[in-house]
Amino acid sequence: MNDLESLKRIRLCVCISIILLGTHGESDCVCAEENQTGAIPLIFDTDIGNDVDDVLALGLIHALESRDECKLLAVTITKDHPNAASFTDAVNTFYGRGEIPIGVCRSGVTPEAGKFIGLGAKKDGERLRYPHDLMSDKEAPDAVALLRETLANAEDRSVVIVQVGFSTNLANLLDSKPDQVSPLAGFELVKQKTRLLSMMAGAFEKIAFEKDAQPRDHKEYNVVMDIPSAKKLAQRWPTPIVWSGFEIGLAVRYPHQSIERDYSYVEHHPLAEAYQLYMPPPHDRPTWDLTSVLYAVRPDHGYFQVSESGRVSVADDGLTTFQAANAGLHRYLQLTEEQKIRVTEALVQLSSQPPTAIGKSVE
Repeated sequence: MNDLESLKRIRLCVCISIILLGTHGESDCVCAEENQTGAIPLIFDTDIGNDVDDVLALGLIHALESRDECKLLAVTITKDHPNAASFTDAVNTFYGRGEIPIGVCRSGVTPEAGKFIGLGAKKDGERLRYPHDLMSDKEAPDAVALLRETLANAEDRSVVIVQVGFSTNLANLLDSKPDQVSPLAGFELVKQKTRLLSMMAGAFEKIAFEKDAQPRDHKEYNVVMDIPSAKKLAQRWPTPIVWSGFEIGLAVRYPHQSIERDYSYVEHHPLAEAYQLYMPPPHDRPTWDLTSVLYAVRPDHGYFQVSESGRVSVADDGLTTFQAANAGLHRYLQLTEEQKIRVTEALVQLSSQPPTAIGKSVE
């Protein structure tokens, strides 16, 4: 038996052992070959400004980076409004990481200002409330160009991408041509550099929006806003995808008491202020985008169960369906009642973690 055959047999034995240990081992087995030590290189692709869960998800990423669990390489935005990049830079700077590059798209999708991204330009007197230096999307690079550069500079099969907005940027990345940063076309660059796509998209259970209402199929917002791009990702993305469906974030709501209590260590906090502007408390907002971040960085903590392998398809009207298949690259998150409690606690503790935890002062 040669060395390669021995290694394959060892990996097979490890996977079998994990499966025998319990149901949550399925996720570990799938990822056993891909386990890596150190901080996970992370790209955050977001439609920040349309809902406030993107903002809490960004705060969650910063908390996890402060714990050396991930490294935020870049943020790319699928909301086409000039203030989205500025607000994102304000949040990053608040956490002491204003150097993180931000890329934007110019798709014309959701060009509205939204309820809170104007905070990036908010002033108290002559001074910005949240100091930062990226004041407009005109100063930011194109999202696909930034994605290509970020991936080209990464180690092979190391990068985890978290997509919590529309599929526009990643679909365009797949179609991108070789350029000065990489001789690889987009599909091959993704295949070489990325090991997982964790995305908040779709719905894999019927949803009842009112008490005693009949559950029905749900066409989820992130998919519906750019159906061609969502279809392209579902059909062509070359690495494993774990989908966090609409039902997951809906089942775990961020408690408004935390917004009112846990962010008061500074006079002005961008996460709490954005939440209050979006929908004043008392309101427990679903944690859709946060769930994809939590799984991406902590896949083996038992926060979620994961479906069997298969393939997600996106219909012409945006409806998502899952078909089991042994060789499928797709899975979706599932959640027990007990896990809801753990996930809620983790999201609250991490999202509200002060920047001072990394030794940086907050002005």
